[in-house]
Amino acid sequence: MSLVEFWDYLVLGVVLGSIYAVIAIGYTLVYGVLQLINFAHSEVFMLGAYGGLIALTVVAPGNAPSGLASVGYVVLGLAAGAAFGALTAYGLEKVAYRPLRRRGSPRLIFLITAIGASFFLYNLAGKLFGRDPLPMPEAYENKKVLTVFGADLNVTQLLLLASAVVMMVGLDMVVNRTKLGSGIRAVSQDAEVAGLMGVDIDKVVSRTFVIGGLLGGAAGFLYGTFTQVKFDMGFIPGITAFAAAVVGGIGNIRGAMLGGLMLGIVETLTVPAFGGEWRHVGAFVVLIAVLMFRPTGILGERVGRTA
Repeated sequence: MSLVEFWDYLVLGVVLGSIYAVIAIGYTLVYGVLQLINFAHSEVFMLGAYGGLIALTVVAPGNAPSGLASVGYVVLGLAAGAAFGALTAYGLEKVAYRPLRRRGSPRLIFLITAIGASFFLYNLAGKLFGRDPLPMPEAYENKKVLTVFGADLNVTQLLLLASAVVMMVGLDMVVNRTKLGSGIRAVSQDAEVAGLMGVDIDKVVSRTFVIGGLLGGAAGFLYGTFTQVKFDMGFIPGITAFAAAVVGGIGNIRGAMLGGLMLGIVETLTVPAFGGEWRHVGAFVVLIAVLMFRPTGILGERVGRTA
């Protein structure tokens, strides 16, 4: 592998890893607050891609727009994907998880419910949208923008990277500098004490799910811009993002970001080294190695201790 090829794969790994990081944040937020692995989050991601697809199909012309029009179409796709993701996550919390929480159900019941919700949304999407892959309408001209160490960066890659960075930085600021973030951190540290101090736990949990859904849905649209939208598209990115959250330290937002970037880079660099069929194997080898030496993950803290 030449030096130019190395930079090509590295840039692609950073772009892919940033998407994994945004998805992983959804897992880590919910776990930090509820100690729950929301396995239906991969379907939130998938439905976000369909949301962007529907929005652009309704308004996008036959040819890719240019200039300010392309910016508007991208914003529309992101907003629609985020809205679909947020509504799905809110519905999951309201219908599937809140009744269990109020009854004081065991953690195992939450886990089984999450898996059941995942299968339900997976099959519902297949029924509603069909099981054949659908291309995302072109919202812009995908041309080369700049070169980094000899590696070309096109519009799609730059869009993915810039959007992911904005979302990650924005979320970090929300969690650490706002009243809502204080509530999330308080519930994460001790929900019972937070409730006694006047924190509305139901509202905090619901908003946490909505934030995770916003990010997951937007990531779904971004992911769909360089691949095809399909009812099962959430499985591989979802399970990899979950692994990223564990690698970084499940419950830690910055850990999810770090884990996502790590696994994205490892995946892409595995391709030239061992072949495309080993791509996902490399990421999970890293997961096993990290857990062997640091079971809590690299930054193993909960949401409430990320400040």
